[in-house]
Amino acid sequence: MTQWYRFVQDSITEIDRCIRQKQDERMTLERIAGQAGYSVFWFSRKFREIAGISFRDYLRFRRLAFAVQEIRDTDKSLLDIAVDYGFSSHEAFTHAFRKAYGITPSQYRKTPCPLVLRTLLRPFDCYMIGKEHTDMTEAANTVKTYFITLPAHKFLHIRNLESIGYFDFWEKQSHIPGQDCETICGLLDSIPDKLDDMGTGDLSSGSGQLMAWQNDAAGRICSWGIPLAECYGVRLPVDYDGPVPQQMLLVDVPEGEYIVFEHGPFDYETQAVAVEAKIEQAMKNFDYNASGYQLDTAPGRFFYYYHNPAHAFKYVRPVRRG
Repeated sequence: MTQWYRFVQDSITEIDRCIRQKQDERMTLERIAGQAGYSVFWFSRKFREIAGISFRDYLRFRRLAFAVQEIRDTDKSLLDIAVDYGFSSHEAFTHAFRKAYGITPSQYRKTPCPLVLRTLLRPFDCYMIGKEHTDMTEAANTVKTYFITLPAHKFLHIRNLESIGYFDFWEKQSHIPGQDCETICGLLDSIPDKLDDMGTGDLSSGSGQLMAWQNDAAGRICSWGIPLAECYGVRLPVDYDGPVPQQMLLVDVPEGEYIVFEHGPFDYETQAVAVEAKIEQAMKNFDYNASGYQLDTAPGRFFYYYHNPAHAFKYVRPVRRG
């Protein structure tokens, strides 16, 4: 079964690559199934079982998601965008777009609003399918520790006062209408100008998205004794005045000092567990007294958590001198 999760993940990655490179002829169900030597019927069945959606529906939603970005961020004609993303006519594109998002492409271009995009799925997850399937190879990079000052910005997010950890957070959110993982990540994918998308502007799920914790007297008590509310969202420029989904909060975060515990790029499949343990140990062992800083537990300050295997795994914690 692990082999199937890995194969479906590879297929999803290939779909996005082909969409970006406008290689429609390489995105056929027959070709992708044949790459692994499986019949179309068997591959279709396993794809739906693992991804929760049919291959053809997933392909259509991903094309539409990329088209949304082009409509929002470029002056290209709607017909050119439709053709670029595999639609035979303006009418076919408009029909599919309205069916997916409830508005037409022209309405969206005139008044961009948050849309639930079809986000990039990640069926192969060494945490979800079991750590026994991972090599847990020790990553070569060490954990860097340094202090930074983050400029004032805004944080668009949802929050949970009771969850403990990423998977528990989304399990609890799944019981709140309109706040499940797919809806929230899809909405955040459609928000422009995110500060943490590293300038890619792509629609990979998680682009510019991050977990966070906010110091909050009503929050749960974490392992270092601070009441925290667990959050998920995106950092935005301080002058952001764009759309805010109704189920989200947009707050101003003033300029502040932070300590960063950062591990460089790593192989997610084989090294994620070891890297997490290494960075947790570095945070536990850090001598704040010797540094001249303390963790800042003042209400309202945010802890940010970045997990992007291709770039970095890091915690960004608020501090104050003293």
